[in-house]
Amino acid sequence: MLVGLPKEIKDNEYRVGLTPGAVKMLVARGHRVLVETGAGEGSFIPDQEYRSVGAQIVEHAHDAWAAQLVVKVKEPLSAEYPYLRKDMLLFTYLHLASNEPLTKALLTSGVTAIAYETVQTHSGQLPLLMPMSEVAGRMSTQVGAAILQRPQGGRGVLMGGVPGVAPADVTILGGGTVGANAARIAIGMGAQVTILDVSHHRLAYFDDLYNGRIQTRKSNPSTIEEAVCQADLVIGAVLIPGGKAPWLVTRPMLSSMRKGTVIVDVAVDQGGCVETTKPTTHSQPTYEIDGIVHYCVANMPGAVPRTSTFALVNQTTDYVLLLADQGVDALVNNPELQSGLNIYRGQVAHPGVATAFGLAYTSPEQVF
Repeated sequence: MLVGLPKEIKDNEYRVGLTPGAVKMLVARGHRVLVETGAGEGSFIPDQEYRSVGAQIVEHAHDAWAAQLVVKVKEPLSAEYPYLRKDMLLFTYLHLASNEPLTKALLTSGVTAIAYETVQTHSGQLPLLMPMSEVAGRMSTQVGAAILQRPQGGRGVLMGGVPGVAPADVTILGGGTVGANAARIAIGMGAQVTILDVSHHRLAYFDDLYNGRIQTRKSNPSTIEEAVCQADLVIGAVLIPGGKAPWLVTRPMLSSMRKGTVIVDVAVDQGGCVETTKPTTHSQPTYEIDGIVHYCVANMPGAVPRTSTFALVNQTTDYVLLLADQGVDALVNNPELQSGLNIYRGQVAHPGVATAFGLAYTSPEQVF
């Protein structure tokens, strides 16, 4: 199969969809790989490393997009919509439930689009979302700590405090992979951490893990409002696989929060769990509403591309090999890949996407 690796064009997105190691495996199985020149430079992977394992370096994006299987990191932007076509398999992060224009473009093109974030194992794990959730969770605390500094618009609070002065109060909404990693870094920095989740089992896990060093609260509107109103840093870490995140922090709550409080909404890719969330970029990462500083960068792990690229490709490679070897049949034969199918030749094949936009849903079993 002809496999294409385009260079990412999203603002300050330096990750790349395949490493030379992954390309080497594809080539060894008889596949031809087209790599757009410079695709790996943001992750400090020069063209020569791809060339040395058998890839063909192409000068233009349209050459890489001409492949049968296109592997990316982030969703296609509007400038890339013309490359989409019916005989293409697209494998990347999509986050369609918060992106109606892209959903329509994919449907119109007839492309088969498989989303990293909805590939799911039999046990319910999201193996291709997990590595970036780990990165984003750890980054959310680091970023929040930086923005809490007064020159960045924050309350001027040091995460760990100093003797005689209280540490920062960090509230984490959601105890999944993002929340767990955010908590790990926040506790390591000496902050006072409160984590909210709807699962008692998950809260008990954190209580046991940190032996009382973390406060756990059952998540409901009252406890959320109480926690965010006493927080210096709020981290939104809620996930509805394939669907739009619920608004846990509403606009009226902002007026009761401390001025200079920082919100880092990691759920921004799925619409955000804060009502006032709107996507930002690494170039312009923050904005302020009612004195509350919002950081809502939709590709946070792109700021640490070397770590992120290798962490992601470690997980995606086996699925890429299946798609290259079997084509569309891989979606029939592999239930995990099938769960990642979002769009198939003009049909919505994921219930979360269909619900988000009131579109007809066709199950993967029906489309094949």
